[in-house]
Amino acid sequence: MDRLQAMQVFARVVEAHSFGKAATSLAIPPSSVTRAIKELETYLGVRLLQRTTRHISLTPDGSLYYDHCRRLLAEIEMVESSFPGSAGQPRGKLRVDMTSSFARLFVLPAIKEFQATYPDVELTLTLGDRTIDLVQEGVDCVIRAGVPQDSAILVARRIAGFEWITCASPAYIEEYGEPKSLDDLRNHHAVGFLSSRNSPSSHWSFVIDGEESAAQVPERITVNDTDAYVSAGLHGLGLIRAASYMVIPYLRSKQLRQVLPGLTAPTVPLSIMYPRNRHLSPTVRAFADWIAKLIHDVEPEWKLQV
Repeated sequence: MDRLQAMQVFARVVEAHSFGKAATSLAIPPSSVTRAIKELETYLGVRLLQRTTRHISLTPDGSLYYDHCRRLLAEIEMVESSFPGSAGQPRGKLRVDMTSSFARLFVLPAIKEFQATYPDVELTLTLGDRTIDLVQEGVDCVIRAGVPQDSAILVARRIAGFEWITCASPAYIEEYGEPKSLDDLRNHHAVGFLSSRNSPSSHWSFVIDGEESAAQVPERITVNDTDAYVSAGLHGLGLIRAASYMVIPYLRSKQLRQVLPGLTAPTVPLSIMYPRNRHLSPTVRAFADWIAKLIHDVEPEWKLQV
């Protein structure tokens, strides 16, 4: 039995709360995970996990062993990364979660550069807008708008900032008119966005005379994907309020028109986030540095100049 590998498998099972999810994130067969845990328990002479058909929990011995495993694995990774040889180079599997629109617009067109610079990194991109549990789902880092609500869990590194822009297609404006004030919004309808966050998608905030004001916009159709959200706006299905980097190309081509241009919204930070209790590996650091530079170079284009 490779004890170091067994410790890694055990830690992953605990963090994922599942043998199957641990196997997926480690890219090994589920039978190998089961065997590693059994051999580890036999070697230590204690039961580490209480297992039922639906639930996994740590025994008192398992909890103590997990705390030691986590510290030891972090220290090993930190020591290895301090050397200039292959151990300290970005390598291995890296799983990053982001929205499909962000991947389409920025990451996928440039990812060959990252792969050429770090050929030993096996990159997996998972795309979606839902809030995920990085530890449980085996994700190394995520790119999201805003900062985490619970800073005790995630570290957020700001890589850019963007503005919300309220807009509509010319066809929508021709049919329903153009809102001129916050009060006018009650006589219009918006495309709704369904996310796992608690705030209503049509509850729009603006800054007026230095104070934040909100408007509720009726909805007729709701989607749960950012690309579909912008597409709905392009097809005249309602007003939309989207990140500047998503709609500026359409504003410049006149496929969308900004409405309420005199009302601004607070700038929203775009951040790369990773678990606070993990040592930042060379691989995650390399990706964070790469994406930060990539976005820094294109961020000036996010300003509206039509």
